[in-house]
Amino acid sequence: MKSIVSKLGHQNHKRIALLVAAAFAASAISFAGSSAVSSAAAQSAAQTAAQAATENISSARNTPAVRAAKMVGPAVVGITNKAVARDWFDNPVETEGVGSGVIFKSDGYIVTNNHVINGAKELIVSLSDGRTMRGKVIGADEVTDLAVVKIDAKDLPTAEFADSDQIVVGEPAIAIGNPMGLEFKGSVTSGVVSALNRTLDNSDSRVKLLQTDAAINPGNSGGALVNADGEVIGINSVKLAASGVEGMGFAIPSNTVQSVIKELMDKGYVARPYLGVSVFDPETAARFGYSLDIDKGVYIFKLVLGGPSDKAGLQRGDIILKADGEEVNSVSDLRAKVSAHKVGDTITLTIDRNDHERTVDVTLDEMPQDKKR
Repeated sequence: MKSIVSKLGHQNHKRIALLVAAAFAASAISFAGSSAVSSAAAQSAAQTAAQAATENISSARNTPAVRAAKMVGPAVVGITNKAVARDWFDNPVETEGVGSGVIFKSDGYIVTNNHVINGAKELIVSLSDGRTMRGKVIGADEVTDLAVVKIDAKDLPTAEFADSDQIVVGEPAIAIGNPMGLEFKGSVTSGVVSALNRTLDNSDSRVKLLQTDAAINPGNSGGALVNADGEVIGINSVKLAASGVEGMGFAIPSNTVQSVIKELMDKGYVARPYLGVSVFDPETAARFGYSLDIDKGVYIFKLVLGGPSDKAGLQRGDIILKADGEEVNSVSDLRAKVSAHKVGDTITLTIDRNDHERTVDVTLDEMPQDKKR
């Protein structure tokens, strides 16, 4: 069975026949944490409106999905990405894709996926009340696949974010977004939280994702995954597409979203720590045609001159066995250990050099913006 992990992304529409629209960027994902907040007044107004809208229906009909739709639905927007791609003859071709977003501040700040806005020449934001406005990218992060967009508006309805550390498997999960484009804007589907802390094997992901069986489709990217209390628990991002597979969607947890939002608004990018080394484990070495004869740890094959590891005295050929006392047996293990730290932290590495173990403390610098790891 051949499986594909696809971005829920936007629904792409080709403007010129016989030309293939460019795919919007897929992204690797990574850890981050923090907090964005909605306007208390706007949130209170949304809750009041939701309560009023559901007062006249029976308790049997007033389900979590109904309450979520009333509370969060007005804060979910459509985002149209107008971009320029190249056809088979390298001629410029206008393309258009539609995704979703969630308003988190009443003065026009919206969180969405990076792949929804990536490469945009122009962004058009469609509000739930029918208005459309131009959007401006405040910041984007390819690693977590998140971005913040700003529109010139005030007193907008906002969504409240839950503490995703408190999510339990089996609780209701409601997806709100624009599947297949604006023709179906504000669509609501429901399911449960199927699993926590998922990673996708064919991505370079360092983010733990929520898994849900709520139906999500192209165009849902950047939309809200909501709990029974009407709080956003995640931003929908990808789904597993395979023959015979149904109901496997994934969302970026709200705590990660809030953390990234804060940094994007403060700096326009997410500051991450890095070691300044390139490493192989046997599996990754094999992908590049090398045979690596080690039974544990990861092998350093390159260091950044003047980088953190270089300054700490690490050398090419060293084998990193442990980080902060815990075993490291793969590239992803090492990335996870580094990602758990902040810029300026010290990480303690146990290395093997010429069959002798030693411990080295490395002070983590901020990853240069032109590097991916």
